[in-house]
Amino acid sequence: MYKIAVAGTGYVGLVAGVCFAEKGHLVTCVDVDERKIELLRQGKSPIFEPQVEELMAKNKERLTYTTNHKDAY
Repeated sequence: MYKIAVAGTGYVGLVAGVCFAEKGHLVTCVDVDERKIELLRQGKSPIFEPQVEELMAKNKERLTYTTNHKDAY
């Protein structure tokens, strides 16, 4: 298991982060958009991607979301 930081919570970053978490890694997703981070913390995806919210819920113990780059990296 690795600790991974993913920059961005769009179609590439969020999907990658969720997939890493699904494989058992601890993932911190970082983004400058506070609105996106708040949605993610509520379990809601800011993008449309089939099954991403279900995988976020399934892996919530391995996923964290922040706007603080220093904490993420």
